[in-house]
Amino acid sequence: MPLLARWEYDGGLWGVWKMSESAGELEAMLDDRSLFGPELDGVRSPKRRMEILGVRVLLKTLSGKECRVVHAPSGKPCLEGEERQVTISHTGGYVAVGLHDRLVPGIDIEQVGDRVRKVASRFVRADELPGAENMTDREYLLQLLLHWSAKETLYKVLDQEGVDFLGHLRIRPFTLSGEGEFPGESLFPTAGGVFPVRYFIHPDFVCTYCCRERR
Repeated sequence: MPLLARWEYDGGLWGVWKMSESAGELEAMLDDRSLFGPELDGVRSPKRRMEILGVRVLLKTLSGKECRVVHAPSGKPCLEGEERQVTISHTGGYVAVGLHDRLVPGIDIEQVGDRVRKVASRFVRADELPGAENMTDREYLLQLLLHWSAKETLYKVLDQEGVDFLGHLRIRPFTLSGEGEFPGESLFPTAGGVFPVRYFIHPDFVCTYCCRERR
C-alpha cells in the first residue's frame, strides 16, 4: 500500500497517499460502495475519479473505517454523521487528508512545477518575500509554492466567504528548510490571528497544514 506518510500533529491525524494503483485497484480496497458510489458514478473525469477513490482509501487507512464525505454549502468537506473535522487536498497523483476530533484542520499539497511563477502576483504580497533577488531559482520556486499552499491551508481553516489571498492572508518571512514551521497571518476582519503553519518538501510536492479552534 503506498501510504507515503502518516503523522500526528496538534492532536490530529494526517496522511498522504501516492496513487500508484488503478481506479479499479483503489475501489477494490473499499468494502461499502454505497458510501462513495453515487458521487463516483456522476464523475466522468478519470483524474477526478482517482482523487475520490484515493481520498476514501486514505480515510479508511487513517481512521480504520470507511466514511461518507459530504460537502457543506461553502464546499467544505464533512464526514456524514460525525463530529470529526476533515480536510482534503490532492495534486499530481497524491491525495492528503487531515482529521481532528476537536480542532478545525487544514491541509494542502501543491505539485512542484513552474506554473506558480506565472500567477505569483495574484497571491504574494510585497512584504512576504524580502531578499527574493538573492535566492537561488530553486529556493524561490519552493518559496512561491509554500506561500500558495499555506494560503490555501489558511483559507480552509478560516472557512470564511470573501477571503482574499493578497488582502487578507500574509506569510511572515522564514528561512527555507526541508521541513519546519512559519507564521501565517489572517487579516480578515472577523477571523484575524496568527497560525503556526507546518510544512515539508517532497521531491514531487510541497505540503502545508495547521489547525485552529472551532468557533
